[in-house]
Amino acid sequence: MSTLAGLFAPDRVAVVGATEREGSVGRAVTENLLDRFDGAVIPVNPKRETVLGTPCVASVAEADPDMAVVAVPPGAVLDVVRECGEAGVQNVVVLTAGFGETGAEGADRERQLRGVAAEYDLNVVGPNSLGVMSSPVGLNATFGPDAPPEGGVSFMSQSGAFVTAVVDWAADAGLGFKDVVSLGNKAVLDETDFVRAWGNDPDTDVVVGYLESIVDGRAFVDAARETTDDTPVVVVKSGRTDAGAQAASSHTGAIAGSDRAYEAGLDAAGVLRAESVQELFDAARALAGGDVPESNGVAVVTNAGGPGVMATDAVGDAERLSLASFTDETVDRLAEELPDEANVYNPVDVIGDAPVERFRTAIDIALEDPNVGAAVVITAPTATLDFGELGEAIAESTDDHGVPTAACLMGGGRLEDARQVLRERGIPSYFDPARAVGGLESLAEYREVRGRSYPDPEPVDADRERVREILETVEDRSDNRLGVEAMEILDAYGVPTPEGAVVDDPAEAQAVAEDIGEEVVMKIVSPDILHKSDIGGVKVGVPVDEVDDAYEDLIARARNYQPDATILGVQVQEMLDLDAGVETIVGSHRDPQFGPLVMFGLGGVFVEIMEDTTFRLAPVGSDAAKEMTEDIDAAPLLRGARGRDPVDIDGVTDAVRRVSQLVADFPSIVELDVNPLVATPDGVRAVDLRLTVDPEELEQ
Repeated sequence: MSTLAGLFAPDRVAVVGATEREGSVGRAVTENLLDRFDGAVIPVNPKRETVLGTPCVASVAEADPDMAVVAVPPGAVLDVVRECGEAGVQNVVVLTAGFGETGAEGADRERQLRGVAAEYDLNVVGPNSLGVMSSPVGLNATFGPDAPPEGGVSFMSQSGAFVTAVVDWAADAGLGFKDVVSLGNKAVLDETDFVRAWGNDPDTDVVVGYLESIVDGRAFVDAARETTDDTPVVVVKSGRTDAGAQAASSHTGAIAGSDRAYEAGLDAAGVLRAESVQELFDAARALAGGDVPESNGVAVVTNAGGPGVMATDAVGDAERLSLASFTDETVDRLAEELPDEANVYNPVDVIGDAPVERFRTAIDIALEDPNVGAAVVITAPTATLDFGELGEAIAESTDDHGVPTAACLMGGGRLEDARQVLRERGIPSYFDPARAVGGLESLAEYREVRGRSYPDPEPVDADRERVREILETVEDRSDNRLGVEAMEILDAYGVPTPEGAVVDDPAEAQAVAEDIGEEVVMKIVSPDILHKSDIGGVKVGVPVDEVDDAYEDLIARARNYQPDATILGVQVQEMLDLDAGVETIVGSHRDPQFGPLVMFGLGGVFVEIMEDTTFRLAPVGSDAAKEMTEDIDAAPLLRGARGRDPVDIDGVTDAVRRVSQLVADFPSIVELDVNPLVATPDGVRAVDLRLTVDPEELEQ
């Protein structure tokens, strides 16, 4: 794939399908280009000599463009794109719909389009795209009604309608854009390509996106990690459903769903995730300024007590921010400069009659405090303020002290002068105090992202050949699930398991129990009976001399419950003291976009009810695995809550790391549960195992 510069800064743009017909896409995009574009616009239509007063040519080759915008019927698109390739036109934007979104015929047409693009190494946007825009050169190669104001935000959207709505809103909101692309069906270029391109663009301050899907999750992660070193990326991801979990047969698969995979993938990519369109662009406003707070302490300066309290509450609710504690020197200086009625502690209330000078003095003193990393300045309309001057004061103070500041201008038209000044000076402003704090939270989150390192996971010694042999046993079975009969897989990867074995007759069960030498746990082993305890398929604390009878009873229970079930035998296992430990779960689910995810959380029989779990992309190293043990609500249990001894966290971390490497090494493992992984002060043991294998992956 060549550089994408030609998509956003072409010298010559051809519109294939240009026409003067009212209401047509070909006319709309031609008009938009002729209206503002700095370069040459060449209509391509063999049936006309001119379009909208501009000379027309009969072919793409005759136009000799840097970029072609294609607005012809679906059946003609492939020929036009091939003509672009033969003419050496590398950048093509296909506006035409009627491809993969329409059914089998359209999907086949899209596959052919992808093939032509690959043959000629073309940069193709779409099909079914609104088009592309780039403000610095006046490029509006879309059939939308408006172009955005110029700025430092580059924006991609999987919805063309969303682009038109955002562009229309941006004109009133004063948010400026550098490049805009409607991704369409993403037949060739997708979100990964644009994240990478904008990461290398010095004029893009922040990348934002509306995404419904990600084509290649791992490639996106790699591209975003490189980009977020210097350029923040924020996306809103729609489609928060658990549809992906409907066919899952493991606890992990049932919990993972589609959204948990995206959550883990975006986190691994260093991408900030917005929960709404408002959050997306609130974050964009803050991040476009470029500065991040050096610390999490926030100062609030206001002329209205109620909004100051609202901002204080929002800071308290924020994950990364805290209300700054002023030094004694700061408090004394504020007391000297402000009226007696003012509040000199954080939040600072300069009271309602404050003129601009008092506001500026309070802001300066607050921003000079060493405990302040960011600030919110709030104002409500009063007769004592010149709002244009207030905007200048906020901007100057921010520049003088280098402390990121968000303004909260709680009013309408009276405050427009202040908003305009702040827009010009790159200071984000909001109406709601909570939104102003949310903007600062985005800055704090990006500071964490920018400071991240992504070390490779430590190598894991494992008997991979033995694992492959065990997984291949599903080829001789009627189903593709393995259970405790495959516990040797965990042994092969160094995950501790209790002493025991799976046996298929009472005498062998007795012998295994005698080797263990104490009371044992016995479980029915059947791929068709997933919840063994529900049918009485588990016996705990079986004395050695009762093992043979317990074996017969377990087999009988299984036969009565499900006569046609495949019974592989009974597992006889060393009994662990569960009261001395914590039941956790380590699992994996293979996501179509992001590949294997590893899960850790509170385990046992309530795992799907509590859902106290966290996910990462596999494989993970020791640091990431340890973070997972800290992310769950039950983390205090692992560390010795209520007088309990802390469990062996290093052992838990090591087990998570090893399981994550196992599923990364073997793409044939679709789902996997180690539940419970019992963690005690003396170590960990994997008590039960369930996994699903994809036989087709085994053959690759």
